Amino acid sequence: MEAIYREEFVKLTIKQRVDRMHRLDRAGALAFVAVLWITLLFVLMSVWPDVTNSGIRTILIIAGALVLTFNTAAIIAMLRHYHGDKHFIYSLDIKHLDEMRRRRKK
Repeated sequence: MEAIYREEFVKLTIKQRVDRMHRLDRAGALAFVAVLWITLLFVLMSVWPDVTNSGIRTILIIAGALVLTFNTAAIIAMLRHYHGDKHFIYSLDIKHLDEMRRRRKK
């Protein structure tokens, strides 16, 4: 399987490899945001019955909303930046990955 993967890997152009890495990073970042939202909402719903003070409930809602808003905005900004500079960012990564593979073969 590894030999087949390496043959396919060599046949890909640098643009195809950059696009593949960008697509995988984008999917990972979006999955992270989705898991963050699910986790925070789950925690809020889990502790909600135990929190009887309305002031504390308000603080929990505001704090959770701020965490979700800022983290989501940061990930979206990162994805936009990566999309604009993906060739520079990923081609450098690919160059280093290829060099590491060459050194391992020796």
